[in-house]
Amino acid sequence: MNSTDLPDQSTTVVIGAGAVGCSVAYHLTELGAEDVTVIDQGPLPVTGGSSVHAPGIMFKTSPSKVQTKAAHYTSQFLSDIGTYDEVGGIETARSEERMDFLERRFEWATSYGLPDPELLSPEEVGERLPLVNEEEILGGYYSPTDGRVDGIETLQWYIENTPANFVGDTEVVDLDVSNGEITSVLTDKGRIDCDRCVIATNNWGYQTGQLAGLDLPIAPVEHQYVVTEPMEELSGADSAVGDNTAGLDIPGDRSIQEYMSEGPNRPVGRDQDHSLYFRTHGDALGMGSYNHEALSVDPEEMGRNSEDRQASVRGFTKKHWERPTHPGRDKSAKQAFDELLPASADQEYAVTENGIFVFTPDGMPAVGPTAQVDGLWTALAIWWTHSAGYGRIVAEWMENGVPRLPSGPVDSGGIHVRRFEPHAGEKDFFVDRGAKRYEQVYSIVEPRWQPDDHRGLRTSPFYEQQRDLGAEFVQSGGWESAQYYESNADLVDRYEDQIPEQDGWQGVNRSPIQGAEHLHTREHVSMFDMTTFSSIMVSGEGSGEFLQRVCSNDMDIEEGKVRYSLLLNEGGGILADVTVVRLGDDEYMVTTGGGNSPRIHGSWLEEHAPDTVSVHVEEGAKSTIGLWGPKSRLLLQRCTDADVTNEGFPYFSAKQMYVGDVPVIALRVSYVGELGWELWTPSEYGRRLWETLWEAGQDLDVRPMGGGALESMRLEKGFRLWGTDIDTDSNPFEAGLPFAVDMDTDFVGKDALEAAKEEGIDSRITPLTLDDSTDIALSGRPVLKDGEAIGYVQAGDYGYTIGESIAYTYVPSQYAEAGTDVQIRCEGELYDATVREEPLFDPGREKIIR
Repeated sequence: MNSTDLPDQSTTVVIGAGAVGCSVAYHLTELGAEDVTVIDQGPLPVTGGSSVHAPGIMFKTSPSKVQTKAAHYTSQFLSDIGTYDEVGGIETARSEERMDFLERRFEWATSYGLPDPELLSPEEVGERLPLVNEEEILGGYYSPTDGRVDGIETLQWYIENTPANFVGDTEVVDLDVSNGEITSVLTDKGRIDCDRCVIATNNWGYQTGQLAGLDLPIAPVEHQYVVTEPMEELSGADSAVGDNTAGLDIPGDRSIQEYMSEGPNRPVGRDQDHSLYFRTHGDALGMGSYNHEALSVDPEEMGRNSEDRQASVRGFTKKHWERPTHPGRDKSAKQAFDELLPASADQEYAVTENGIFVFTPDGMPAVGPTAQVDGLWTALAIWWTHSAGYGRIVAEWMENGVPRLPSGPVDSGGIHVRRFEPHAGEKDFFVDRGAKRYEQVYSIVEPRWQPDDHRGLRTSPFYEQQRDLGAEFVQSGGWESAQYYESNADLVDRYEDQIPEQDGWQGVNRSPIQGAEHLHTREHVSMFDMTTFSSIMVSGEGSGEFLQRVCSNDMDIEEGKVRYSLLLNEGGGILADVTVVRLGDDEYMVTTGGGNSPRIHGSWLEEHAPDTVSVHVEEGAKSTIGLWGPKSRLLLQRCTDADVTNEGFPYFSAKQMYVGDVPVIALRVSYVGELGWELWTPSEYGRRLWETLWEAGQDLDVRPMGGGALESMRLEKGFRLWGTDIDTDSNPFEAGLPFAVDMDTDFVGKDALEAAKEEGIDSRITPLTLDDSTDIALSGRPVLKDGEAIGYVQAGDYGYTIGESIAYTYVPSQYAEAGTDVQIRCEGELYDATVREEPLFDPGREKIIR
């Protein structure tokens, strides 16, 4: 409902009436929300944001499941409302490397349920896209349900069919926050008191966040698009240019909207080898280019509409079209298009633009409730391709507490606005990282690729020792984490016969040292830097009752005991897996993983804590060493007067003690399936802790161990990793974690788990091993039974101790029985595999509890 009247009060205010804001509002009201207001600084529906200058091309296949699922929902939704042209999409390959990449596309599409993907020969591409020069390509990937959205028509549909109040030409000038809660939205036309607010301003996301004191890492970047004059080769197509936007208030150049409203009559296309895409606009051809250096826009200088231009469109820069300015491309956009689409070579352009859209530092959306302001939500860094899907996800999250699509819950860890590390809001950082993501939009990004800028921001107290030992650092959550150590290169010769070579894509940026560290830890003792992991201190009156309410397991534990548990959302999805240590009557330490865990899970605990309970997230406040291996007890006992025998320090217990002269909280737990401890100490003691253990263990052949060995060891043991094997899209029964749930207690998500048990658990996680290959099955690759996809690889690695390649997957329950034969398709190869019982290593737990 379009209105010129600004209400004084609205339960929910959505800022931004583009593709995402309109979708959030529609889906909120569809779920029963009332009193929703949508405001935008521009006229409606042509606001001047990226939603109305975008050509609307939708390629749905992604290595990310949540991105692919959101895109598929979007195409179905837009088809149902009649604003989507399902003409199909074709990605071409001009190199063998790109053909390999298109095979991955096919595999991701198969894994995530996209209909009827195909790999095409050059001739088959030419049949569907006659303008393409077949001699320039080696083949293509075809997704028949890809296509194009009519942006303006869709926005009009939302406004006319959503029982919300839409108000245009209204600028937000401030956000009122009181006692950590959003209370009102101030505009140039007045104040709107509200209970909750959604920031869906995309290009202006950083500026809008600043009004509430948030540093949202949303980096605007320009990219180029041109539309030719009518072409003889397309002369049979109808054209309504001149009538498409009649009667609409259009800021700036009306011709942009006129041509963007012209639909395609052939599949949309991409030439990712040169960072290009294209589609027909009636009888004209539109061509888009990422094939230029990143043209970053100061996020504080986005500006507003004027008579001369739309706020999110900049002037076309001819040099970036005609000269190769992209650091990874040797041809200009025009040269590459002239070769691929020869008919375009001498065409004049009816429309040119540098349109602005945004990137986050990791290239993924930023959605969900903010940690700093209750009631303030974000729905940012989202393209038309995923817009309806994320609108539904955010609406479900707001209304029902569960991020989900009609197909089921979605994994939220990689899209949550809280995932960003503390430094990510610094403008130079996120603008630089956004520029890098722009450069990589169509690049083939290698496994385990690492940025080379803004490094060394977060380092543990062990960093100097690690560097001296030749650590190969990777950045995770801003931390420098060792993947393996060159000082352990001599171990490769020792274990040579147990470390198979990994060729091809599986072996890129991977070292055999990882396998050697794995095997050494199984036989001797290793030190692993766990400083990226975080402790959350919970204390005060009622702490035990609070933890009982938020944890799925029984928290009635004695002082000095450790218990593994889960945090669940209202739908029973796994928010986190945690280890809870009782330190005193009303004092607990909750440990969780690294990366984005502390910000997502720590803030969740803070929000749910009663006034009498203090929750303190100690991100970086403690440094931690995992001391693991059969000789770990001998080494630890040399350094402490505490009793660390099995009787005096049993498995899943904790002690506050000294290692040398360093005070530690020692946990008898192990993430690698070996005897061992986690040793937690204040960060200022970290260096001495490392030195003490290192010096005492030289005759025991103590070694450093990196993250590569940790991954293969935990998969052998079947230990879960949040964000990889478990997330909000799985419940504990599906994830094989019923032991972490006590249904005799009351906890968040219990009702949903009871309903799930009643309905029956129809999907289960299970390990597979490859029958006749030592290759590694990569994540996202389809698991097949009789040629049909029944799941996909969640995580895969080589199990150096068991001598088999391991892949973990969720499959329908009827296929989860050990001995079931399946296949995995990876890099174009079909691998025979077998479902196995878990754990694959040490099923009797003799090694851990000895």
